[in-house]
Amino acid sequence: MLDELDRTILEILIDDARISLKELSQKVGLSSPSVSERLRRLEEKKVIRSFTVDIDPVALGYSLTAIVRVRPLPGMLHIVERLIKETPEITECDKVTGDDCFIGKLQFRTMEQLDTILDRLAEKAETNTSIVKSSPVKRRLPPLS
Repeated sequence: MLDELDRTILEILIDDARISLKELSQKVGLSSPSVSERLRRLEEKKVIRSFTVDIDPVALGYSLTAIVRVRPLPGMLHIVERLIKETPEITECDKVTGDDCFIGKLQFRTMEQLDTILDRLAEKAETNTSIVKSSPVKRRLPPLS
């Protein structure tokens, strides 16, 4: 799917998405138009979905993180999913198989704030919450090769 040059371009962008096209071209040994064309094709193929910024939640005052497993009560699946989507402190959520329907990641400032968030779900779902102590593996991509 990806040739060696595409992988090299992606590795450089993963390290520094703000790199200039000129500098990227120099690093991979191609002209700027050639690299620009490769980037356009990677975006068209949805290999590159966006160029984004990585913000540390702690810098915004969100010093606590929790993982919450959510099991909607009978008939409440769609309502719970909507509540999850409408809760900005839930920064990631996966719909999963097994006993729980959702596994979410929450960023919050205080335990009281966590209680408030969970209380919104309490009438419509059972929750099981774990506070994150550390993250030995931050979000990362699978190997490019």
